Amino acid sequence: MRIAMAQIDPTVADLAGNASLMLQAVDQARTAGAELVVFPEMSLLGYPPRDMVLLPEFIAQAEQVLQERLLPASASIGILVGTVLPGGRYKPHLQNAAVLMDGGKIIHVQAKSLLPTYDVFDEARYFVPAESCVPATFRGRRLGITICEDLWNDKSFWGDVRYGRDPVAQLTEQGAEIVINISASPWHLGKQRERLEMVTARVKACHLPLVYVNQVGGNDDLIFDGASFAMNAGGQLIARMASFRPDLAVVDMADAAPPVAPFAPEGVDMVYQALVLGIRDYFAKTGHTEAIIGLSGGVDSALVAVLAADALGPDRVTCVSMPSRYSSEHSKSDAAELAANLGVRYESRPIERAFATMLAEFNGGEIARGDLAEENLQARLRGCTLMFFSNRKGSLLLATGNKSELAVGYSTLYGDMCGGLEVIGDVPKTMVYEICRYINSTRPGLIPENILTKAPSAELRPNQKDSDSLPEYELLDPILKAYVEEDRTVAEIAAMGYDEALVRRVITMVERAEYKRRQAPPILRVTSRHFGSGRRMPIAKRWTV
Repeated sequence: MRIAMAQIDPTVADLAGNASLMLQAVDQARTAGAELVVFPEMSLLGYPPRDMVLLPEFIAQAEQVLQERLLPASASIGILVGTVLPGGRYKPHLQNAAVLMDGGKIIHVQAKSLLPTYDVFDEARYFVPAESCVPATFRGRRLGITICEDLWNDKSFWGDVRYGRDPVAQLTEQGAEIVINISASPWHLGKQRERLEMVTARVKACHLPLVYVNQVGGNDDLIFDGASFAMNAGGQLIARMASFRPDLAVVDMADAAPPVAPFAPEGVDMVYQALVLGIRDYFAKTGHTEAIIGLSGGVDSALVAVLAADALGPDRVTCVSMPSRYSSEHSKSDAAELAANLGVRYESRPIERAFATMLAEFNGGEIARGDLAEENLQARLRGCTLMFFSNRKGSLLLATGNKSELAVGYSTLYGDMCGGLEVIGDVPKTMVYEICRYINSTRPGLIPENILTKAPSAELRPNQKDSDSLPEYELLDPILKAYVEEDRTVAEIAAMGYDEALVRRVITMVERAEYKRRQAPPILRVTSRHFGSGRRMPIAKRWTV
């Protein structure tokens, strides 16, 4: 059986646009001689649609598009599409479903059995699970159709599982000959390796070939890598698709197809690709065209500027330097040099006069005190400046804080947290440097070396360094990863070789900064747990470590 894997980049709720993408892929698949074209999970609606599915008009429109545009296209080729259908006896009366069409008719519907409600997922809020799993008969072959999480409940691989059912095992027992999984599986660093290891184990256990089709693209804070693939019954890759871009491939599941090369190992190069895709899609899908960035001469804003220029093109990016009395000459020259290297528009708008005026007003004629209020005033004046130009020019402001700063509250509300998108808010400081080094390895000298070698500083008081207020990032970041991403206890982190008092100090800072993070822009996700939808902590709480 020749199956086309159609890895598309849908926009949430753009039913007409998503259908057009699918029809283009159907034409390509038909031309390539495919019998069946397979699309990702919820590809008609885009994933995740969140509370859009609670709007009856939206669900009715989705069903209409399915019937009027996609169903006729199945006259000569099978189409498997992900959508949402009314179903189930209990509210919310909706099911996350895979619809198989052929000959201009719907020949099989399989709802999702396992509804993830953890991490960034909240599917039990919207859907009821399938009551049964039955193979679909398509042109003489029995297809075991599964949807994303349905593939992941393998007790022999994980040792422990979340659900009492195993859809793959049920379909195998009922005579499925090929397993097809349609997915909208968000990416984070390490996800491709985990996914492939799990699927390989599944395939070897059930001795069935498998086709896995995953969504690609950025939708709000989530980035989907695509990286769809097919395996033979021995668990060997016989087809693999591009990461972080749309793709279409046809694989013959009946032939003894030769194995293909494995996916490349995941590293900071993939984080770079993911962030570029996340920015590009965020702009395209929200209708914004131009970006504005506060360029300080530091490494964080430098990375955001490079990512934005690569995602949008330098002609759509404006960088603004806003020096104050504490800004070093090298920071100002580094910012200008980077902007010139990138070819972006560049402006210098010093904030010193406004800062002096505000100090005189707030201090009642007293000389500057050099306290936290005065430090943050500078950040907020910069935020105000950037938001002015954002409003005046209709540009989207990109915030430049990294994950380490957001974690411990070392970023300023209504200052450097201003913006419509937090680009590197899930990138630890140490990884920021790694990505910058990677960029310079491919384009030598793009980011001035001085930006990468000088000590990190907010430059809000004389001779300030980040290490005056925070542990060195080489110590801070592993502690944050262990606590935020891995849920490790104080004792467990200390056992990794970190001072217990330092661990408690870091965790205390993390918990106290929750109110700030709640007000941050959407944060592009690239680690296993990001702030926002991936970590939902109360603000008002009484708990100490």
